[in-house]
Amino acid sequence: MKITNFSVRNYQFTLVMFLMVAAVAFATLSTMPRSEDPTIHPPQYLITVIYPGTSPKDMEEQVVKPIENKIYQLENIEKLLTTIEDGVAAIQVKFKYGVDIDNKYQELATEINALKNSGLPDDIYLIKTEKISPTDVNVFQIALVSNTVSAKELRSQADRLKTQLEKITDLKNVKYSGMPEQQIRVDVKVDKLAQLGIPLNVVTGSLQSEAADIPGGSINLGTKTFNVKTSGKFQDADDVANTVIFNGNGKIIYLKDIAEVGYKNEIEKHIIRLNGNRCVLVNAGMKENVNITAVQKKYLPVIDEFKSTLPANIALVKPFDQADMVSQRLGHLGVDFIIAIVLVLFTLLPLGSRASLIVMISIPLSLGLGLIVLNAAGFSLNQLSIVGLVVALGLLVDDSIVVVENIERWLREGASKRDAVLKGTKQIGIAVIGCTATLIIAFLPLAFLPDIAGEFIKSLPMAIITSVLASMIVALSLVPFLGSRLLKTHSNEHGNVFLVYLQKLLNISYARVMPAALNWPKITIALSIILSAGAFMLIPQAGFKLFPASEKPMFLITIKMPLQANIPETDRVTKLVESELKQHPEIVYFTANIGKGNPQIYYNVRQQEEKADFAQIFVQLEEEAKPTDKVALIEKLRSKFNDFPYAKIEVKDFEQGSPIEANIVVRIFGDDPQELRKLAFQAEDILRKQEGTVYINNELNTYKTDVKLKINKEKARTLGVLTAEIDKTVRLAVAGLPVGDYIDEKGDARNVMITTSFEKFPNLDAFKNLYVNNLQGTPVPLNQLADITFETSPTAINHFNKSRFAKVTAMTDKNILANDILKKVVPQLDKLKMPAGYYYKLSGEAESEGDTLGGNFLTVILFSAFLFIAVLLLQFKTFKGIIIVLSVIPLGIIGGVIMLLITGFPMSLVTIIGFIGLSGIQVKNSLLLVDFTNQLREEGHSIDDAIKKSGETRFLPVVLTSLTAICGLIPIAMNPNPQIAPLAMVLIGGLISSTILSRIVTPVMYKLIPPRIGSEE
Repeated sequence: MKITNFSVRNYQFTLVMFLMVAAVAFATLSTMPRSEDPTIHPPQYLITVIYPGTSPKDMEEQVVKPIENKIYQLENIEKLLTTIEDGVAAIQVKFKYGVDIDNKYQELATEINALKNSGLPDDIYLIKTEKISPTDVNVFQIALVSNTVSAKELRSQADRLKTQLEKITDLKNVKYSGMPEQQIRVDVKVDKLAQLGIPLNVVTGSLQSEAADIPGGSINLGTKTFNVKTSGKFQDADDVANTVIFNGNGKIIYLKDIAEVGYKNEIEKHIIRLNGNRCVLVNAGMKENVNITAVQKKYLPVIDEFKSTLPANIALVKPFDQADMVSQRLGHLGVDFIIAIVLVLFTLLPLGSRASLIVMISIPLSLGLGLIVLNAAGFSLNQLSIVGLVVALGLLVDDSIVVVENIERWLREGASKRDAVLKGTKQIGIAVIGCTATLIIAFLPLAFLPDIAGEFIKSLPMAIITSVLASMIVALSLVPFLGSRLLKTHSNEHGNVFLVYLQKLLNISYARVMPAALNWPKITIALSIILSAGAFMLIPQAGFKLFPASEKPMFLITIKMPLQANIPETDRVTKLVESELKQHPEIVYFTANIGKGNPQIYYNVRQQEEKADFAQIFVQLEEEAKPTDKVALIEKLRSKFNDFPYAKIEVKDFEQGSPIEANIVVRIFGDDPQELRKLAFQAEDILRKQEGTVYINNELNTYKTDVKLKINKEKARTLGVLTAEIDKTVRLAVAGLPVGDYIDEKGDARNVMITTSFEKFPNLDAFKNLYVNNLQGTPVPLNQLADITFETSPTAINHFNKSRFAKVTAMTDKNILANDILKKVVPQLDKLKMPAGYYYKLSGEAESEGDTLGGNFLTVILFSAFLFIAVLLLQFKTFKGIIIVLSVIPLGIIGGVIMLLITGFPMSLVTIIGFIGLSGIQVKNSLLLVDFTNQLREEGHSIDDAIKKSGETRFLPVVLTSLTAICGLIPIAMNPNPQIAPLAMVLIGGLISSTILSRIVTPVMYKLIPPRIGSEE
């Protein structure tokens, strides 16, 4: 081969090139971005609207529908999922994969900004549009803990730490939470306003006017230009209190005359405790394409220095640091890698020390070259890419072993060193290229999986593809060059003692089997078909789950209070749960978040927005805790909280893959809320009766009660009172209205809020002595215009692609798969009698599987299959040769499925990767046998002689490559991570069965349908 001849003859060039590869690979390994999980860029966005005090129904009509109508006009919209709750609406927008992420974000932001100015209520508290990205995950969580210092002091220290961390360029979204912000609150005495005859809008207008910060422009003075500064923002509470509200009849009325003005904390909406102690959390995310270990070296000194400046009564605790997890995980995989190298070295002993040395040199160079290409393609070093490299370790040695073994065979047969290197490599070269091509094509569909799951897992097959491709280049260039320098002719034609005994063992093993199989070929093939069919029939017994649970030593406890429970009650119940957690010594940290979710610390679990009847506890175990220990604790806590009297407690593990709200989600579509509620009850009943389901939730099983202000519109019109003024007055009394900003002592802008007088939380007293001004400015008591009543309303409203739906969700119990439950549930759901226009759809794991394994994936599979066949046709020129080579694929499935059943792992995306990779390895091994058999026949050997000699000659490198692959995979198989261990198990089991059985089936198939060779044409 030209590349081989060039490498051997120009050995200086070859040496320099591969030294360069080694140096660049080392530099790449040092500088390559590192992260725990792959960086993905899904075309998904989240629009969050916060409108306090607004019922779901009002939110739907006034806010959500205008936004949905506007967004739906954009191009390439795939899904629009909306959840509407009290005062909050979350609209998830998903575009089709392949769109420009940044352009779509700009489009979305432009449309929402246009709606803000016209089309939405003016007093919406917040509308934000953000990209949904795994980089939103906080890489660390720092708690400033104290049960004694004031909220102001704790908040001040958190703000100081935030300011210092924001100076680190690789960090982003540095935030603190858990303490209400300070504000200047204006508690208006509405009865006094009524006495003075001052309209409320005059007060708010005066404050807004004073708070306006309008630049004065610039003027020329002589030869220079000077900026003109105007009044600016409020400076302090006294500045606000001295605002002139009314000036008439020679009398000036200041704000302080009709209101109490002072510093107060905002309404408490989020309480945080660490291990039961009051604290404030400081969190930060990390920017893309940076090394998390390098970033940690920047922020740790800042944290340590800050810690030394804290007063004695404030403790700094760092309960969560993703960099530690990444270092630990990469360290474990590094150890696995070293163990794999050592095990591979043992399998190379039959080749001899010199040949083994060549293979051992080729391993790091192949991986290094693959790593360079992987980095150039924009992939980071993460758990999946490293697994891909370790899997590749078991595959990439195949090329080098095959080439070295063939060179060694020529040397043992007495050829000169030059002939052995050049002719031995040429003889096997085409087969090596064909083998590599088939292996790459086998993994190709995984590199093009659609949707989020495809992008998430892409770095694994790409690491394998780049490494295997690099190994082929190394095997055809560096290995022959090293062979020409290091190998020597053999005095013993049988090789070393290890090779002799291995060859003898292989010959003995098949001494009786092969003749019998070749004498009765049809019976042999029939038996292999029966075995393969049995393996396929066993696949359903393993079950299917697209992604496994996370192996990380952490989980979440969600506390769902009875509807409309307030923050104090939620806090009381959370303390009871915390007291139980203190009884478990294996728990190192538990962070309780009352009224809001824990800041995001996992790539597919976003933070729950503010909700008074909600709490969440983030539980962490020892870093070295095994997944089995975590699962056992989760089961223990589930059992403990199963009959908890005050709230619904859900203990949930983190799940890998696309974000899903529950394992099983049934969405029922329709327009009438009452009909939806009835159908939701029926679906809930089906799930509750199904064994293996836990945490069944039906949002419509109870309605909430709202305070309804029933306005007498006819009377209001008669008295000249506008409905908008009533609404505005009520909002001021209950939620308050922001009227401007003031600058605190640190230079930060804080709110000036006008409201009526209440302590920590408003209550029904807010409506007492409330006046609304008519068009003439005359105050009219609110109780003359409206009656306070109560009405029921749904707790939440959901839309999917603008269609309203109700949902019923369920989690699965331990060792129960969602697909197994759905097999029993779906027939019952199909029997539900639904009115015309009503229907149901499955979401959760079922929808995630459809997104990942449907659509474009089938196209990619078909493309790869035809490409696979095309490459084999180039190799053999006949379809018979392809059939012989492909006949080994079912043999690997036998061992793979049995290994899954033994270990208890279900079928999943990673096991599919394993079976696809396995097919490539099997074809590679079978191709070597068939190719050499064809060569022998071309040399004049009979079919029987060619089959016999090919089996004896080529089965040795096949066994060696299989052994090296198995040994390279053993450390991964022993890894407790359920994301990667099943892959190794499938490959190991499949390699064992296919290696043993292919030695029989491939020769028998060749005898049954011998392909035509060149000399016969």
